[in-house]
Amino acid sequence: MTQELVEGYQARYARAQGEAERAVRLATFGSAEAGGWTTIRQVEQLTSRLGLSPGKRLLDVGSGRGWPGLELSRLTGCDTVLSDVPVAGLASACARADADPVLRRVSFVRASGTALPFRAGAFDAIVHTDVL
Repeated sequence: MTQELVEGYQARYARAQGEAERAVRLATFGSAEAGGWTTIRQVEQLTSRLGLSPGKRLLDVGSGRGWPGLELSRLTGCDTVLSDVPVAGLASACARADADPVLRRVSFVRASGTALPFRAGAFDAIVHTDVL
């Protein structure tokens, strides 16, 4: 990811989401928390396709503000690691996770999808929705 792209996403993630944007996301994607183009229906399909459940580990590469990784964790009880480069996105996801006791099993790492700091086989499933 180029520095220019990182800075652009930093600015986007640092901007507070207004009520109008939340309403549009709810009407369009089925969740006001949606941060990309993945719908709540698609997230629900991922839960069964990926076999996520308590005790399973999920990696969300390019997680941004945490959509859909946080929702997948909430729906299934799986342990989730959100990874991305722009810190503002991870900070937003972290704040959302801290505010929801159900999401205490979510952790965060600043890492590029091209240089992940995990050993092979560390996760049961990996998602990378809305990543260029």
